Amino acid sequence: MSKDENWSEIIRPKRHWLDINLKELWRYRDLIMLFVRRDFVSIYKQTVLGPLWLFIQPLFTTITFYFVFSRIAKIPTDNVDPILFYLSGITLWNYFSDCFSKTSNTFVANAGIFGKVYFPRLATPISIVISNLIKLGIQVLLFIGIAVYRVYFHGAHININETILLLPVLILLMAIMGLGLGIIFSALTTKYRDLSFLLTFGIQLLMYATPIIYPLSFTSGKLHQILSYNPLTPIIENFRYAFFGIGYLDISGLIYTTVFSIVVLIFGVIIFNRVEKNFMDTV
Repeated sequence: MSKDENWSEIIRPKRHWLDINLKELWRYRDLIMLFVRRDFVSIYKQTVLGPLWLFIQPLFTTITFYFVFSRIAKIPTDNVDPILFYLSGITLWNYFSDCFSKTSNTFVANAGIFGKVYFPRLATPISIVISNLIKLGIQVLLFIGIAVYRVYFHGAHININETILLLPVLILLMAIMGLGLGIIFSALTTKYRDLSFLLTFGIQLLMYATPIIYPLSFTSGKLHQILSYNPLTPIIENFRYAFFGIGYLDISGLIYTTVFSIVVLIFGVIIFNRVEKNFMDTV
């Protein structure tokens, strides 16, 4: 570039694997919000019920769990109203699983736009996490509404305590974990497409290894210990403790989940940046 030339934007390759230009991401915040709107609107475009699916999906899943696991399998819910027990777990699980599964398809789904124009590639998975946050907010309001209804008309017991203040922390941990795991798989699926099929199956199995349909107290021995290693377990258990007062405030579990989430995110960014340099050759 000559001395007379003055470029407004200079694109350079990433020099380090852990190279996150937060200033650049902030400069592209309008594009991120555009992606957020695209992600949110495109899901329900050309559907009959539209955004009503935000309410229908968790309600139908909750009703199914109620009949299968509460009425037929007779799995206890620690004296918590079964509808509220299942809905609380489903609400959080939907956010994590959506962040994980949708960010895992970042490179493959956006190969067309990635190959035509430059912008920080991390903007795409970040927008997915934010758009799912809107969906989570709506479903949390649904959960609160159903909780009020069950308390006043069915005698359900609610015991909200100070742990409710940790709700933003629990959501942030799920976002970080879902983003980290998602970008790891997004990098790997550019070369190994079979992983996308394995991921769908794996997420379904992970749900049953997380106390969504049963309380952790329902397990014992080695199984209880194995489930405690699931970093999602402290999030679900603390969320239920905040609303229902069952169990206890698991600080050590939250510390474990925090460390796991940060390590996964760092590892994910390293792999993501490495694949970003030449992913168009393999997609």
